[in-house]
Amino acid sequence: MPAPKKHPSTRARRNKTAGARTLAAVNEAGIPAVPDWVQWTDAAVSYWDDMWSSEMSSEWLESDYHNVVMCTAAYNDFVTGETAKDRKDAMAELRLQRKDLGLSPMARRSLEWAVESAEQAKERGAVRRGTSSASRQPKRGEDPRSVLQAVN
Repeated sequence: MPAPKKHPSTRARRNKTAGARTLAAVNEAGIPAVPDWVQWTDAAVSYWDDMWSSEMSSEWLESDYHNVVMCTAAYNDFVTGETAKDRKDAMAELRLQRKDLGLSPMARRSLEWAVESAEQAKERGAVRRGTSSASRQPKRGEDPRSVLQAVN
């Protein structure tokens, strides 16, 4: 005879979200200078700036700086690759580095990061200023079309 089953509440998985976050835009004044030990292409320098100005950079720790350098180096190798094999090898490393830094949509999904939408940012700003976007809506009884007139 089999053992009695456990109570359903103890068996059920909770699937609880550990730490879902919404990432807001960052201050671009804190972008570190690109390291000078490599001859960087203009595209790699632009990529460096894009990574540091992204919303994901607010979650990086000081120790992640080296990962960002490696990601930029892989991008630089991709841009300067002379053969298709060179570019393919650089893209493979770049893909892994981007995943580690949360720079791809699937990586953000697995890290449970969501980028703040424009509407959320506007609402947050309105709350900070003490106004609400809902207050700009017409009152329920008012019909904004009542001021319209037919033109012949």
